[in-house]
Amino acid sequence: MSDPTIVIFDACVIYPERLRSLLMYLASSGLFKAKWSDEIHFEWIRNLLANRPDLSRNQLEKIREQMNLYSQDSLVTEYDYLIPQLFLPDPDDRHVLAAAIQGQAGHIVTFNTRDFPDDVLKVHDIIAMHPDRFIFEQFHTVPSLVLQAIKIHRNSYKRPPLLVEDYLAPLERSGLAQTVSLIRKYGDLV
Repeated sequence: MSDPTIVIFDACVIYPERLRSLLMYLASSGLFKAKWSDEIHFEWIRNLLANRPDLSRNQLEKIREQMNLYSQDSLVTEYDYLIPQLFLPDPDDRHVLAAAIQGQAGHIVTFNTRDFPDDVLKVHDIIAMHPDRFIFEQFHTVPSLVLQAIKIHRNSYKRPPLLVEDYLAPLERSGLAQTVSLIRKYGDLV
């Protein structure tokens, strides 16, 4: 089996708890290698703290630490030198592309695919992909691994245990309509 694809998670896909957690479970199955940067961490943590006063910085820093421990080389560093030479519709997204280049990623998983134009990414052999499409394509590559990761993820929610529909509802609200529709077809396996 060839090495798994390297994927950079943009802050917007780490922000929703259920999606972040699902992506981490999928990565731990070996389907792909997930990476991010401190700047990406800073962005999702800042936005969650601004929008969710019930969460503390300490709680989110623990999640950040757990993500970084997931793999010794998941944290991309030393990419700042690339930023000035990158041109994107939103200059604030250049750090994500720079981390993807430095991390040798094949994909950037983001809700904001328009912020990463194909013509710019093509030069670096990178594809920006909506998380719904990304997970859907992972399913069609190795359905058994995806279903197994989803089952393990759903079963990790023990207080209270989640019925399949209760598990899927936040994913659907996060914009994963295609993925949720597919998972519903295999509800007895997850």
